[in-house]
Amino acid sequence: MTEQLKPMPEDWRRALAVVAHPDDLEYGCAAAVAGWTDGGRDITYLLATRGEAGIDTLEPEECAPLREREQRASAAAVGVSRVEFLDHRDGVIEYGVPLRRDIAAAIRRHRPELVITLNHRDTWGSVAWNTPDHRAVGRATLDAAADAGNRWIFPELTEEGLEPWDGVRWVAVAGSSTPTHAVDATAGLERSVQSLLAHRTYIEVLTDEDPETYCRTFLTANAEVAAERFGGRPAIPFELFGR
Repeated sequence: MTEQLKPMPEDWRRALAVVAHPDDLEYGCAAAVAGWTDGGRDITYLLATRGEAGIDTLEPEECAPLREREQRASAAAVGVSRVEFLDHRDGVIEYGVPLRRDIAAAIRRHRPELVITLNHRDTWGSVAWNTPDHRAVGRATLDAAADAGNRWIFPELTEEGLEPWDGVRWVAVAGSSTPTHAVDATAGLERSVQSLLAHRTYIEVLTDEDPETYCRTFLTANAEVAAERFGGRPAIPFELFGR
């Protein structure tokens, strides 16, 4: 028998979702976010880049503000009003101290109990190679969750008025090939389709399929695969690291 996924913890109020690009969260876990915001939880999105290198036919200077607008609309579709960008360069994000510091600063600023990120491993299920940006941001987020609580790491943040925050209780990784937990996607699935569809400019150059059909098919199929390990309910899986 396939081991069943556990329900995600529910005893939290604030979350910070940290990813590399516009659309990462929409492909990964927007249905879960919709359910959480319905329940009154406060969620902030933090993106390392503005996705400016994501569309071959658009110069980065033109692409960045367009993708930022689409990301804000996408977040609003699932009840998220706070979207921040770190302005690292799309495609060449480097794992290292500066990235850890930027994410730790955001964790101190927003003081989440739950931090969410995307697959930080080398591959997607040992089938497709993951991108450098995803790997760098995912790893840095896992590390920054601890950095944020140590006053002697990045002491300059304290001088800037960002007191240490050791209140992160979990880091949840979406898109993991080894998930441990899941969220019922039933209530949020339709809004997750609209959330991904908000990235229409990107999707239209990604596929020749009708954008709404593409979004609905992709997200529904993924939720149904996870259902096999979540009591038959469509689900968004996460690999959960406790702290």
